[in-house]
Amino acid sequence: MKFDTTKLKWTRKPSAYTISDDKIEIITSPHTDLWQRTYYHFRNDNAPVLQMQTDEKYFSFVVKTEFESKHRFDQCGIVMYLDSENWLKGSVEYENEHFQHLGSVVTNNGYSDWATTEIDADIKSVWYRLSRRVDDYCIECSEDGVVFRQMRVCHMWNGAGTIQFGIYACSPEDSSFKATFTNMDITECKWLAHDGQQPDADQQTVR
Repeated sequence: MKFDTTKLKWTRKPSAYTISDDKIEIITSPHTDLWQRTYYHFRNDNAPVLQMQTDEKYFSFVVKTEFESKHRFDQCGIVMYLDSENWLKGSVEYENEHFQHLGSVVTNNGYSDWATTEIDADIKSVWYRLSRRVDDYCIECSEDGVVFRQMRVCHMWNGAGTIQFGIYACSPEDSSFKATFTNMDITECKWLAHDGQQPDADQQTVR
């Protein structure tokens, strides 16, 4: 499988964008977001999402993001959007001049969660890798595109069949910024199989 920009399709277009073979730029529109119900209770489902479709059960998708975010909640990154109630995303979300949230959201059957860690507000470029093993998924991030660190392992209840995956960018509040995506590639699955772990010897009960 190859990442071919001609096969990408929009689920909602942004206010402005450019697409070439090796670079995609998105200008976000104000008041766009992806979130479902949990804690905040509201439902936001209007962020621009650009994806390709696949039946491939094992693969990894890599992309480099560069962002000029400057307002609270501005964000861009990777996404696997099946429908409004089943999707995942990984991104950097701007908070203030001191820090941002590097995190991921997994939404199953209409309820979102959010796992984050704080990073410096000066960081304006992050690589992501999304890996699929049937209906289980792994999101990783990297500073250089070489060494990736795990952000999230999750299960998607409706993620075993045909899926769509790609990129997104949005500005939940009254803001707009440019997000740039480059170095997009699809490889064999870099998230290696795990055949199970035996209990530690001292935890086994002798009968």
